[in-house]
Amino acid sequence: MPQSLIFSKFRYVALATLIAVGLFLPLSIISEYFFVQPFLTWHVPSDRVLGFLLIVAVSVMSGIVLSMNVYRIKVHRNSVKKIGGGFVGSIIGASAGACSCSSVGFAVVSTFGTVGGIATSFLTNYEIPLRVVALAILGYTYYATTKALSSECKIKVN
Repeated sequence: MPQSLIFSKFRYVALATLIAVGLFLPLSIISEYFFVQPFLTWHVPSDRVLGFLLIVAVSVMSGIVLSMNVYRIKVHRNSVKKIGGGFVGSIIGASAGACSCSSVGFAVVSTFGTVGGIATSFLTNYEIPLRVVALAILGYTYYATTKALSSECKIKVN
C-alpha cells in the first residue's frame, strides 16, 4: 500500500494536516459553523449536521489526496505531465466543496446583481449534493493516485 509508505513520513502527515485544517477553517467560517467575533465559538445547528460533516470529509480527503500527489511529484519528477490530473481533481473537489455562500451571498448579489443572486441561490440550494460530488471526485482522485503510485513504484526482482 503506497499510502502507508507515504504517511509513515512525518512531513506528509504534517502536510495533510495543514491542508485539511487550512481548508476546514475558512469553510467553517464561511458556512457559519465557526465564529471569530465577538468570541471564538462553534455552533452546528441540528439541521445542518450533514453539511458540517461533509465539510470535514472534503477537508480531510483534500489533505490526503494533495499530500499523496506532492509525494508522487517528488518521487517522479520526470513524469509531471501524468501527475497533473491528480492536482486538477483535488482542486476541483476542494473548490466544489467550498460552495457555501451564506454570509458571502449578500456581497455576491450586490456585486453581480441578478446573476450573483441566481448563483448564490443555486449554490445555497444544492450545497449538499455539490459537496457529495466533491467527495466523489476526491475519492476517484485518491483511487487513481493510489493506483498510479502502485504501478510506478514497483520493485523489479531478478
